[in-house]
Amino acid sequence: MNQRDAATGILSPVDARDLRRCGWQAADLHVHTLFSPDVISVESLCPERLYQRSRAMGMDFVTFTDHDCMTAYRDLKPKNDLISGVEIKIKDMFCVGHTIHINVYDLDQCQFRNLENIALAGDLHRFLDSLRDDDLPFVYNHPLWFEPGERPNLAAIPELIKLFPVIEYNMHRVQRKNEIVMNLAKKFKKGLIACTDTHSGMMGQAYTLSFGESFREFYKNIVRGRSFIVVRDLTKNDLSQEMTVWLDLLSSIDAIQKKKEVRTGMAHLDRLISVLSSKSFREFPRLYRATLAAAYRIASSGLPAALYIRSECSKICEIEQILGCRFQ
Repeated sequence: MNQRDAATGILSPVDARDLRRCGWQAADLHVHTLFSPDVISVESLCPERLYQRSRAMGMDFVTFTDHDCMTAYRDLKPKNDLISGVEIKIKDMFCVGHTIHINVYDLDQCQFRNLENIALAGDLHRFLDSLRDDDLPFVYNHPLWFEPGERPNLAAIPELIKLFPVIEYNMHRVQRKNEIVMNLAKKFKKGLIACTDTHSGMMGQAYTLSFGESFREFYKNIVRGRSFIVVRDLTKNDLSQEMTVWLDLLSSIDAIQKKKEVRTGMAHLDRLISVLSSKSFREFPRLYRATLAAAYRIASSGLPAALYIRSECSKICEIEQILGCRFQ
């Protein structure tokens, strides 16, 4: 374990296995199913399949955090290791100025509807008060990711972090952004989790280790800093591979013909997915196959991934300057 890892609670997968043999629990607490509006509708991304895959990968607690939706739990049988969850977005123009995403866990449908109504009203402090009143576990997701087209209020982020018990280290962010988030969590003595935020079924590649016989105990120990994380950061190779996975899902035999606006964060890929998922386009199989083959070639070239990574890195100097985060 290097000096950076020892100082921040980052573990290698090998070290994590040693801890798990001593009774520590593992969980990837940010996973999307086909019920998220920006996930390709394929049977392999249905909740039951993802639950089985997550357990097979060694996750002790399983949760699904679809965007503003808890439909994933509609047909799942209750299980002790299955924790209800949702990712709710809220845009409070008065105290923030841009949209933030919050994962909430162990809630019921009534609590979810109440939180959604508050989120629609754009009242962050009332939202957080409701979470605390109901004693619900919650996390500030990817603080340095912003909705496309929004101009973020970077100066508000440290004040936001102060309001949350736990902050997320997100596999789909570049390393420097994750380092900034990690250092802010340390500065304000906040719990830290590592998550995949997967929209393609690739859960368990980043996760959190803590201990507790119940999820509530597991979460409370994270809040207290009694936890470790196994991390991955966004790289060009990983993103190119994930683009290929998106195309595999899109062309799979279990694809559900349901029109959805899938958003990967890469505008050109999103437009291509929209074309390839069109039912009318599939009625021209020769053209469809040629377009799909071209899409695979473009994805494997690494160019779209490189352009996205470049855009991710473009604001880092500004972020560091405004947040005062020129950490070593």
